[in-house]
Amino acid sequence: MKQKFFKFIFDRLLGWKAIFDVEIPDKCVICVAPHTSNWDLLMGKIFYAAYNRKASFMMKKEWFIFPLGLLFKAIGGIPVNRSKNTSLVDQMSQKFASTDYFNLAITPEGTRKANTNWKKGFYFIAKGANVPIILVGLDYGTKTIQIGKRFIPSGDIEKDMPIIKDFFKDFKGKNPEKFVL
Repeated sequence: MKQKFFKFIFDRLLGWKAIFDVEIPDKCVICVAPHTSNWDLLMGKIFYAAYNRKASFMMKKEWFIFPLGLLFKAIGGIPVNRSKNTSLVDQMSQKFASTDYFNLAITPEGTRKANTNWKKGFYFIAKGANVPIILVGLDYGTKTIQIGKRFIPSGDIEKDMPIIKDFFKDFKGKNPEKFVL
């Protein structure tokens, strides 16, 4: 029932469509771009609910104040303390190892502003957890979410990152001027 409700919202009310070029496995890091608006989180959550899936996401801990913190945790939010030098890679790798299902969605830009220097944590988490990266593009121009590529990190990030970024070159964010590769 819940899935049908969200599918109705995603397809009919909002007019979006999903293109599945690859299947989403039970354990993966979902690299989502472009991230140019707070609406991206809402679209992602509606999309995932429409296809009866659950995804967690990391967000700076400052957003987890009452009552927002309760809401964010309920929808899969993981608070991150960015002021401390903690190993998120190790923490997330342990989470992958201790569960049968864990989809972790990460926006590599790390901000909603234009940023050519993508954060690399998504890559190292996938490598450390030995799970694939699923490349997912949001396109507000065509109202499409494309689950487009399954990527296995080789360990050579200098070689892999241009391939990952190239996947996103044709997607338009809600605020296109804020997305640069």
